[in-house]
Amino acid sequence: MEQNDLMFIQSQIGYKFNNLDLLQQAFTRRSYSEENGGGNNELLEFIGDKVLDLFVVKLLITENSNSAGLYKKFDPKFKSSWLYEIEKKSFPEENVLISTYSEAELTEIKKLLVQKKTLANRIDDLGLAEYLLMGHGDILQNTGEENSVKEDLFEAILGAIAIDCNWNMEKLQNAVEIMLSPESILADGDTEDYVSLIQDWTHIKTNGIPQYHFEKQGLQITLYTQFNGISQPLGLGDELVNKTKYHCLLKISDDLPIFRGFGQSQTEARKNVCKLAYEHLCKEGLWLSIRDEIDNPNKEDAISQLEILARRGYFSIPTYDFEQTYDKDGNPIWESVCRIAEESESFSAKSSSKKDAKKSAAFKMLQYVRND
Repeated sequence: MEQNDLMFIQSQIGYKFNNLDLLQQAFTRRSYSEENGGGNNELLEFIGDKVLDLFVVKLLITENSNSAGLYKKFDPKFKSSWLYEIEKKSFPEENVLISTYSEAELTEIKKLLVQKKTLANRIDDLGLAEYLLMGHGDILQNTGEENSVKEDLFEAILGAIAIDCNWNMEKLQNAVEIMLSPESILADGDTEDYVSLIQDWTHIKTNGIPQYHFEKQGLQITLYTQFNGISQPLGLGDELVNKTKYHCLLKISDDLPIFRGFGQSQTEARKNVCKLAYEHLCKEGLWLSIRDEIDNPNKEDAISQLEILARRGYFSIPTYDFEQTYDKDGNPIWESVCRIAEESESFSAKSSSKKDAKKSAAFKMLQYVRND
């Protein structure tokens, strides 16, 4: 693996290795080591699986002086129930940890965070799958695209970090939070998920991924350092100045400046820099429009394309009504009507096939909402 590749991977995961051989081993599948010798990532996968379980539970349950549980961790206002409410209540003789969710419900939440698809998606979001080292057979079979392989890679990276940092709890928790991005996975829509928004913008506009670089540095030093980009506006009197431990640099396009955000943790710094980038894109009129969301609007995919737009918040899920009649020869004719609650217009189409009528109606609606 090239030095630039190793540097990029470390920037994305928010951890700098002392032993780069461990990082390379995390990306090495057994098929590669069987052909070329050396170690592979299977033992690291085993270690990383346990690391992930431990820190996901810690995210859900652990209390500290400022917050308790995942909800308070990512939203200090702690307004209303988001994921679950968990509080330490004082009683005359004892302290009791109480959750409004049952053990079974917490287990399901944990499963969502550590399931194969979640971990595979995060490897894609971080742009790490392309660095896998595989044998010829795996390459020919395109094994690197399998979710199980990406899941293994996610766990192996955590395993490598655990060994490299000698099980430093703070560093492992940082790595899990940055790599897993649980606040994005469990977002409820009440607050903007800026990390996911920037992820989507970068993918759609550049066909790339956001590139992050984390530094552990007090803000007092940073404020006096010249920065040729767009920085989170903080003055010397700001409360965050003395609390800042990290800053995060973000690159989303060669045509845009580098963004810089600050935070008490890497996760907070990443959220702040993504919010900064989002606000800049909106201000400059560069944010996504509905026309940016679909690469190739077409009749064949119109039903799913409309649903994609709906799930991204442009409008509610479309509904379809059907009516069957017959022509003079007794052949069936299907009419489908596509409606969206927020739109005054509805669109209909007829065909001898019910499915084709639905596609045609959906395509007419798609053209309408896109203003084609």
